[in-house]
Amino acid sequence: MTHSLLDRDETYARGLALFKQLHGEHSGEQLAESRAHICPDFLTMTMQWAFAGVLDRPGLDLATRELVVISSCVTLGHALPQLRAHIEAAVAAGCSREQIVETILQTLFYAGGAAVNNALGVAAEVLDGNRQA
Repeated sequence: MTHSLLDRDETYARGLALFKQLHGEHSGEQLAESRAHICPDFLTMTMQWAFAGVLDRPGLDLATRELVVISSCVTLGHALPQLRAHIEAAVAAGCSREQIVETILQTLFYAGGAAVNNALGVAAEVLDGNRQA
């Protein structure tokens, strides 16, 4: 990946290490790389702010953080690529299939049936080895 001059610090390195732990060789990495050519600073800011600044904070373990992000993606209803990436990251963080499915189901009242149905389809694809659901 090509990066701007903003990426030469410890915060970026810490964010990148966490990113690779959760998204390495998964759709999250592909999603990030797909934006590198158009706006390398977006990737730099994501590593520094989202990963090192927010996701790496104390107080919650990574598995819980990923379940929170999954519920947010479901509730948005339009973040299916990000949902896929965070389901993969949740598995990498140690979440079980049951935890992921229950997290999605818990959003039903707020997100609506269509959003939950679509999210369960994405979860099935990820958890069942990318088989179309």
